[in-house]
Amino acid sequence: MVGETAAVRFPIRLAFVALLSGASVFFLWKSRWLRRRRLAALAALPDTNSLERPAPRGKLLFASHTGTSKTLARRLFSSLSFNDIPFDLLDARDYEPEELCNESLLLIVASTWDNGTPPPDAVFLARWLSESADDFRVGSLLLSRCKFAIFGVGSRSYGPSFNAVARDFSRQMRALGASEILPLCEGDIDGGDLDEVFDRWNIRIVNALLEGEISRENCKSVGSPLEGTVKTAREGFLDSEEGYSDEDDNDGEEDLDSSIGDLEDIAGKAPSRRSFGRSSNFVGDSASSASKVEKGQRAMVTPVIRANLEKQGYKIIGSHSGVKLCRWTKSQLRGRGGCYKHSFYGIESHRCMEATPSLACANKCVFCWRHHTNPVGKTWQWKMDDPLEIVNTAIDLHTKMIKQMKGVPGVKEDKLTEGLAPRHCALSLVGEPIMYPEINSLVDELHKRRISTFLVTNAQFPEKIRVLSPVTQLYVSVDAATRDSLKQIDRPLFADFWERFIGSLKALHEKEQRTVYRLTLVKGWNAEDIDAYAKLLSIGRPDFVEIKGVTYCGTSATSKLTMENVPWHSDVKSFSEALALKSNSEYEVACEHVHSCCVLLAKVDKFKVDGQWLTWIDYEKFHDLVASGKPFDSKDYMAKTPTWAVYGAEEGGFDPDQTRYRKERRHGAARESACTPNGKDI
Repeated sequence: MVGETAAVRFPIRLAFVALLSGASVFFLWKSRWLRRRRLAALAALPDTNSLERPAPRGKLLFASHTGTSKTLARRLFSSLSFNDIPFDLLDARDYEPEELCNESLLLIVASTWDNGTPPPDAVFLARWLSESADDFRVGSLLLSRCKFAIFGVGSRSYGPSFNAVARDFSRQMRALGASEILPLCEGDIDGGDLDEVFDRWNIRIVNALLEGEISRENCKSVGSPLEGTVKTAREGFLDSEEGYSDEDDNDGEEDLDSSIGDLEDIAGKAPSRRSFGRSSNFVGDSASSASKVEKGQRAMVTPVIRANLEKQGYKIIGSHSGVKLCRWTKSQLRGRGGCYKHSFYGIESHRCMEATPSLACANKCVFCWRHHTNPVGKTWQWKMDDPLEIVNTAIDLHTKMIKQMKGVPGVKEDKLTEGLAPRHCALSLVGEPIMYPEINSLVDELHKRRISTFLVTNAQFPEKIRVLSPVTQLYVSVDAATRDSLKQIDRPLFADFWERFIGSLKALHEKEQRTVYRLTLVKGWNAEDIDAYAKLLSIGRPDFVEIKGVTYCGTSATSKLTMENVPWHSDVKSFSEALALKSNSEYEVACEHVHSCCVLLAKVDKFKVDGQWLTWIDYEKFHDLVASGKPFDSKDYMAKTPTWAVYGAEEGGFDPDQTRYRKERRHGAARESACTPNGKDI
């Protein structure tokens, strides 16, 4: 029987091998045929210097900083190449503006940077155009030989400065006599359809160049036929020597770069090949597509944003919320120590849930460790999910992630069981939770389950702070002490960001429950303004000041931070001690967590009783106070701080009941070794 089976299998294998060989021969022949066809086409083109590449018909410039416009320009360049329309692709920084008067055809993809300014690499080009257009001596015929088209990349969240650079380029080139072959087309990175808008503009450009017809109609409303005229990027891949496989046709979500530096980069890295040919209706402005959706009903999380966040481990809840398992949760499940909140306030990290009801934020901080993969906005402009549904789903997703830790080496059974019932929620995952219109209802739902709440706001919504219901501890991020440094570090959307910042500190002062300033020290950026920070203390008069060294999360397009910008724990200690001295003894250094490079200042008159610090929280007492409905303040639920968490203790803020593990890297290999609480090898 075995012999018969083998006898049957042998000819089948031979047939399969023959089939594969035949297929290989066919594809090899096709590849050579395609190569010969392309070389023949190139040879037939007039005015060519070589068979490899014909003379360019024009220039394609990109003005980019975060990478979006560069990515889009490359996409257009590919489409032009696939349709045998030769162009030169150039970075604006490498282009001499004096050459504009010699150009016959120019395509530009331009991003708008901070407050309507051009990207740094395009400043010279922008200045040259501006000065030339405003100089009466230049005249309106300088660029009379040039035809051009511009695609702008911007964010509507910046209001009047939306696509200011592209608009200025268009106006200035027309003033200098250039002819616009297609009216300015504007892409909105916050509209969720930047790729779709760009791809349709891309098709119209290629169509116009292939047909030699120049349309004067507005790109916001004119349709463009896709059949038979334009060879799309996908078709180009099919006809190219490199080929095209199903593996390449997967929407690109798995290949998205997790080191994206800005929301502007998300759209630029979105899948492009499938978007060609999806629809024959051209929409040149995201506002047009937004009009198809009832105001306020647009989902905050687009498919591309979802793909990027999920790649980073986020679980998306509904249309605008998220939850994620913290590494410290995993650490304490293994008995390897909790985060600084455990040392400072008694939080059990393995029972802590990191969540947010709003993934959107009003800042684009340079040290954002989420790499700006979340949306931005100044007002709530999206559809809104029910707070009860958000809380229930967050707890459900969190517990599922905890269950997945079962069987992981080192996870303790008792900690795993406790972790399935979260007792704390850190509303600081990403974005701005206070933007969510039903934030008070959401906080109430958490408190009903006796889950304590730590809420972090980025100090841009003072009125929201004033009407916020009592939370266990309310944070305000104080990322800089002066107007200029705050603008550079937080990159806020609001023009009146400083007034909002100061207003938020004043609103914090009005709160009766525990309040905190959170300072993130970035060496070379904000770690020297001790006097200015001391002045800010007198405005909000917080109960605590958390001072933490910035966490280096890799270089991103919008953040040029390196390890040189990360302070040592000794630097953080020195800064903290100096700030405490500047407070005229109102604050003292109370606790530290060496592992997190974090130090805590606390108000002496409130939290130091008979020489003993009481920075920890009596969580059961807090929930009883909330349930009573009576007024209460931060003194009513404080608890004694253990000696190992106090500043200067030998343990450095590491719980002696836990076992610390260090990773030692030797010759590129990582080895874990058990350590004593103070970090010495056992």
